[in-house]
Amino acid sequence: MPNREEKRNLNSIPVGSLGIIPMQNCKELGDKVDAYLVKWRTERENEHKNSLAFSGYQRDSYILKTKVPRFGTGEAKGVIMESVRGDDLFIIVDVTNHSLTYSLCGQENHMSPDDHYQDLKRIIAAVGGKARRITVIMPFLYESRQHKRSTRESLDCALALQEMVRMGVDNIITFDAHDPRVQNAIPLNGFETVSPTYQFIKGLLNNVSDLTIDSDHMMIISPDEGGMGRAIYMANVMGLDMGMFYKRRDYTKVVDGRNPIVAHEFLGSSVEGKDVIIVDDMISSGESVLEVAADLKKRKANRIFVATTFGLFTNGFDKFDEAFEKGLIYRVLTTNLIYQKPELLEKEWYISCDMSKYIAYIIDTLNHDSSISDLLNPNERIHQIITKYKNAELNK
Repeated sequence: MPNREEKRNLNSIPVGSLGIIPMQNCKELGDKVDAYLVKWRTERENEHKNSLAFSGYQRDSYILKTKVPRFGTGEAKGVIMESVRGDDLFIIVDVTNHSLTYSLCGQENHMSPDDHYQDLKRIIAAVGGKARRITVIMPFLYESRQHKRSTRESLDCALALQEMVRMGVDNIITFDAHDPRVQNAIPLNGFETVSPTYQFIKGLLNNVSDLTIDSDHMMIISPDEGGMGRAIYMANVMGLDMGMFYKRRDYTKVVDGRNPIVAHEFLGSSVEGKDVIIVDDMISSGESVLEVAADLKKRKANRIFVATTFGLFTNGFDKFDEAFEKGLIYRVLTTNLIYQKPELLEKEWYISCDMSKYIAYIIDTLNHDSSISDLLNPNERIHQIITKYKNAELNK
C-alpha cells in the first residue's frame, strides 16, 4: 500500500511560505512534525517547485526561531527572530506542560496553563499582522473544561477563542475538545476538533497480539454520558457493542464546587469474559476511570484497556501502578499531544500513541489550501488496519 503522502494531491500553490512555531512547551512534538515535513517535501516531485510561488518550499527546517524572555518580576515579551512576512504560520502550543519553570522575584515558579496561554498571545502579538495566515494548533484546548455556565461563572474557553480570533488567528485546531460546541463562540472562523481514534486502534493492535475483534470478545465502554459520541463512533467502526456508565450524584451537597458522585451505574449488555476498552477524552486524577474499571471487573470483564487523548495524571501514577498490579487495568493508551513525564514512558502498563505524523499531514495539506476532510474521517484507515491485524499482516 503506498504511503498516504504519495496519494495526497498537493500540487496546488501554497498559501504562503510555511513557518512552524512550536512553543517551548511542546518542542519535542514540534521537532518530530518538522522532520516529517522536511522528509516529504524533499521527496515530493513537483513540476512547479522552482517557480516563485513555491519559493522556500524545500528547506532544512520549517521551525522559526522565537523566544519569550522574562523580566525579574515574571513579566515577559514574545520575540520572533526572523521574518514572517507573508508566511503561513502554524503555532503549536501545549498549555498543560507543568515541567517548565521561570523565575518570579527570585522564586522558581512552575508554568500554569494561564502562563502558556499568555506566552502564545505574546508570540501572536510579535507577528504583528505580517503573516499571511495564522493557525493555532492547541491539542488540549485551553479552559475547555469550563465550557458552559451553570451559575454566576466565567465562560473562559469562549473568551479565549474570541481573544485569539481578535488577535488575527484564522484557524484553531484542537484534539478531542471537551465540548466541541465551544466553536459557537467563533462561528466565522475555522475550528476543527480532531479525534485520535485511528491512532488508539493502531497503538493497541501494534502492542497487543492476541485480541479477538468481534462483538463476542470485545466491547467499548464510555465512563460517562458526556463521552457517548466518542464511544459510539469507535464501537461502530470496529464492529463492536458498547456500554456506558452514568454518574449518580448527590445534588443536596457541593464539594469542591461539584456535586459528589454517589455511584457509577452501568447501562449495556454483559461484559463477562470480554476485553473492554474504556474511551474518554482525558485522565485527570484518574479516580473515575479506575472506579469504572473496578466495577467492570466485578462484572467479570476480562482485560481492561483505557484509551484517552490526554494523560494528565494530576495525582501521579501510584494508583495506576496499584490497579495494574491488582489486574484492574491491563494497558493505558494516551497520546504525546501533551507533556509526558519520562517515568510514564517506562511504565509496563503504558502505551504512547504518537500524533506527530498526523499533525504533519494536517499542516502540509492546509499549507496547500487542500481539504483535510479525509484526514478527519479515518474510517477507511481503521478498517484497513483491523483487516491486516486479523490476517496477521500488521508490521510490528
